[in-house]
Amino acid sequence: MKNFEYNLYNPKHIKKLLSEHGFFVSKSLGQNFLINSSVGSKMAKMSGAEDGFVLEIGPGIGALTKELAKISKKVCSVEIDSRLIPILKKTLFGFKNVEIINEDILKTDIKTLIREKSDGMKAVVCANLPYYITSPIIMRLLELDLGVKAITVMVQKEAGRRICAEPGRRECGAISLAVRYYSTPRLLFDLPSSSFFPKPDVDSSVIRLEINQVAPVEIKNRDGFFRLVRAAFSQRRKILINPVASSFNISKDHLRNILLNLKIPLSARAEQLSLEQFANISNSIENFPHIRK
Repeated sequence: MKNFEYNLYNPKHIKKLLSEHGFFVSKSLGQNFLINSSVGSKMAKMSGAEDGFVLEIGPGIGALTKELAKISKKVCSVEIDSRLIPILKKTLFGFKNVEIINEDILKTDIKTLIREKSDGMKAVVCANLPYYITSPIIMRLLELDLGVKAITVMVQKEAGRRICAEPGRRECGAISLAVRYYSTPRLLFDLPSSSFFPKPDVDSSVIRLEINQVAPVEIKNRDGFFRLVRAAFSQRRKILINPVASSFNISKDHLRNILLNLKIPLSARAEQLSLEQFANISNSIENFPHIRK
């Protein structure tokens, strides 16, 4: 087979391609390659790739990369598995606007990479994320203040529901609140496990995080705010007072007074509070000078 004859959505072609390079799929790296031909182009368009520069994470064998390259000015793909680099050079042959970087995205200086590779173009992030490191990657992308317009990622369906959950809903967790502080999340579409090779055990979702230009709430101490959120959800079935008082080393009486002043029920649990209520609690806690970090 010649380079241009590879159909990256065809399992038989994928098997042949991988076999030619002696490549075996790594379960530890969460490698599942997209074989649903309608998803790649759809995801690329909905990611905002047409704006200019795309940072792709985990290109795999390049199916989504190709779709991104067709409509964007430049794609920079970061791939941790060095075994995939020669495969990508073959499958992406002829695409002059694609650059592959063999690095771990969790150890990469992403901000510098985007600044140096984007040539001042508007930037977005697009990725088919390994399920086992979805949250760490998303939070790193958000916390680094990369200056990108949006982050569009394919994740496990359950994780997508949790990430996009609105405060006050049962699915809401610590990551839901953290994501909403930095962005406006939206569920784009779902896709079945049969859309991948090898077939995973669960279905997936594509979500888009539109980066907030202005924070939705004012907080005095961002680290303290996220510490509060993590503490509250660490024992989500218990009332807020217990885990928060313990985490911040303040008396339950002080915390009760804070909740009463803010008109928050003393029986409140983490999943019942809004982003604004968490911000108000965090700011009130900051007013106690004796609190230890």
